[in-house]
Amino acid sequence: MSETPAPAPVPIHTSEDEQILHRLGYAQELFRAMSAFRNFAISFTIISILAGCLTSFYLAFQWGGPVSVTWGWIIVGTFTIFVALSMAEIASAYPTAGGLYYWSSKLGNAGWGWFTGWFNLLGLIGIVGAVAYGLAIYATALFNLLWDYPNDRHHIFYLFAAFMLAGTLLNVFDVRITSLINEISAWWHVAGVLIIVIALIIVPDHHQSAGYVFGQTINNSGYSGHGWSSGVFWMVFAIGSISMAQYTLTGYDASAHMAEETHKASRSAATGMIWAVVVSVIAGFVLITAVTFAIPDRTAVQEHYGDIVTYIWQTSMSTHWAEFLLFIIVVAQFYCLTACLTSGSRMLFAFSRDRAVPGHSHWRKVSRHRVPVHSCVAIGLLGFLLLLPTWWNNLAGYYVGTSVGTTCLYIAFILPVILRMKQGDSFQPGAWTLGKHRKWINPIAIFWVVFISLVFMLPTAPAGMPWRDGFDWNLVNYAPITISAAFILFGGWWILSAKNWFVGPVRMGTEQELELLEAKQEQEFMLPADTQYET
Repeated sequence: MSETPAPAPVPIHTSEDEQILHRLGYAQELFRAMSAFRNFAISFTIISILAGCLTSFYLAFQWGGPVSVTWGWIIVGTFTIFVALSMAEIASAYPTAGGLYYWSSKLGNAGWGWFTGWFNLLGLIGIVGAVAYGLAIYATALFNLLWDYPNDRHHIFYLFAAFMLAGTLLNVFDVRITSLINEISAWWHVAGVLIIVIALIIVPDHHQSAGYVFGQTINNSGYSGHGWSSGVFWMVFAIGSISMAQYTLTGYDASAHMAEETHKASRSAATGMIWAVVVSVIAGFVLITAVTFAIPDRTAVQEHYGDIVTYIWQTSMSTHWAEFLLFIIVVAQFYCLTACLTSGSRMLFAFSRDRAVPGHSHWRKVSRHRVPVHSCVAIGLLGFLLLLPTWWNNLAGYYVGTSVGTTCLYIAFILPVILRMKQGDSFQPGAWTLGKHRKWINPIAIFWVVFISLVFMLPTAPAGMPWRDGFDWNLVNYAPITISAAFILFGGWWILSAKNWFVGPVRMGTEQELELLEAKQEQEFMLPADTQYET
């Protein structure tokens, strides 16, 4: 007697989000559990005004002074909103985990997608390393006040390694854990800013004048010029402002990378990206203005660099207040690191899904909890290795991480915007669109990214230029070298090899085949494809 063959799996369900994902060529492999708020929360957490603008506060203050801190933030924040608006429209049309490189591939060709993807990935790795090291700097300051933990580059590095390991381990578990952490983080950041600002208003006995906060210029860069009448000072002002504010206001492409895990992604990914930037610009301005008003001594503060915020809090209030506020910062920065690792791992997963990364079959694997575990570990390890030079030179190594990460990310941000502008009215928008306003918003965004990319290439001090007397390798801006090397590497790889095999996004099957694949995977995963299917 012959046995009846087992019936083929049949599709159980297809949500609107899955239908869109199928049209884009992919099955629902990741766990779609994030609300619109949690999508906003991950980008807001990665921007992390409690991490970025405080760890890099000294860059703006010493390279420009209070005007670089306050007016620089306003200028950079305003232009960044235009970039976010331009990206959001494309994210709405293509809500996939690949985000930027998928956009460039579809709006341009595989070559555009190749360069966008690699710069996006390198930028995310740089940001992961920089955030983890910034966290270690502030944790060292806190532990030093609490327990006399040594405040030297080697002990900072020990904490850097420990935090990177902890953040990576958190990311390999159920995505609902990291999603919840991001939601808690958003409220932690809001409450933290309020607590810090109120404390800085009430506790100090003395505050600086508005004229100082919004009008004082300082130039401790080594360059000549100490006021607006000097052309060189304008360059110093640009370096300081952009180094602090633009480094902070980045990483909001996370809303796009988490699109396959977000409900109503065509709208939620776009609005999450925009509001993360807008809220951060407003809250960040309030925060750094309060810190600047609380400066206790106009002369003594100029002697502090990486520890400048700790000095301001400890001197203007007390050691106990400094410990309390540093605790808020350290927790926020750990949330930021965790979110950065999440975003980076989704990018590596998606890029590997389309076979762009060596060993792609390994990095695109998903655990039974629908988490790309191997990609999480890889991003954590690569972020650690990129900041390995901080063991020998923490200042130069950290600046390389921040400048390379920020520049690479913004190169990746703007390439699809250029392609979208070229498409004009033939572009097919998603649920959220700029409409006719894209005609003036896109050019502003493109101009700004070109400008900041050039600024990030400038030497930050005269002693960092080999042809100047007193040249010091420790003061060299390595960003031009690393960015040029990236162009050569990715370009050479493309010309010699990748153009023959990388075709851009690869469809996983027809829509019917994708539905059957998802039905089959229901038996393999411990979680359903979407929270609306949970019983």
